Amino acid sequence: MFMKRLLSFKYAFKGAQDLFRSQPNARIHVVLAIAVLGMGLWLGLTGTEWAIISLCIFGVLAAEAFNTALEYLTDLVSPEYHVLAGKAKDAAAAAVLIFAIGTALAGWCILGPKIWLRMLNFF
Repeated sequence: MFMKRLLSFKYAFKGAQDLFRSQPNARIHVVLAIAVLGMGLWLGLTGTEWAIISLCIFGVLAAEAFNTALEYLTDLVSPEYHVLAGKAKDAAAAAVLIFAIGTALAGWCILGPKIWLRMLNFF
């Protein structure tokens, strides 16, 4: 039983490794996440703000993983082009985009006022 659980983590990390190696957008999300985390440290976010930022970051990465999984499955099931396969891929990509836009808005709401105050205090 314990070994099964351990193997499930191994497979999850293997999937994450594949995601970041094969998907340029996932790597872009990680770079942006690191920048946001650095800004959060600099701006001194509250615990609640960290929780929101963390959920947003990991939500986008999870959406990217689901999108990639759906793309792989679609390519397996429908190697030839099919309109519905294209629509499925487009919808999955739209889900990532929607989550990323929501994350950017949340980040702006949390970081924007703090950056503005820092700028006002600087000048």
